[in-house]
Amino acid sequence: MPLLGWLVVAGVLASVTAGLWWARRHLLLVSVVGRSMEPTLRAGDRVLARRVPLDRVRAGDVVVVAAPAAMTAGRPGRPGAEPGLLIKRAHAVPGDPVPVQRVPLLRGRDERVVPAGRLVVLGDNPPFSYDSRECGYIAAADVLGVVVRPRLRAE
Repeated sequence: MPLLGWLVVAGVLASVTAGLWWARRHLLLVSVVGRSMEPTLRAGDRVLARRVPLDRVRAGDVVVVAAPAAMTAGRPGRPGAEPGLLIKRAHAVPGDPVPVQRVPLLRGRDERVVPAGRLVVLGDNPPFSYDSRECGYIAAADVLGVVVRPRLRAE
């Protein structure tokens, strides 16, 4: 193969590698397990999330967060589940009023607004959802991304 051919192959490989590196750093593909987000998302759906910091999350966004340690401690993993990830709807972001009617666990605190670096998340299907009603606030460090493309299931 002539030198020009090798240069083209090397350029294509470098571009593909850079693209994969970028996608890995900025995107997250997650499979839905369970019923907590029905009817929005169903078990078996796959969602694409863009990795963002907490200040880019808005109330109403569907987010992927790391599960609180209290949830994962002593619980066996479910087949097909990403370990320690939750997909929930952001109900309140920093500066929003604390939703004490929806999240009784937050009653009796001094805060009237969600503090900086915290998030309140709720599942769309409350009877089947482990969310802020059981674990309280989600820390900013546990926010992994905002869902940008739901339902990637091939039908």
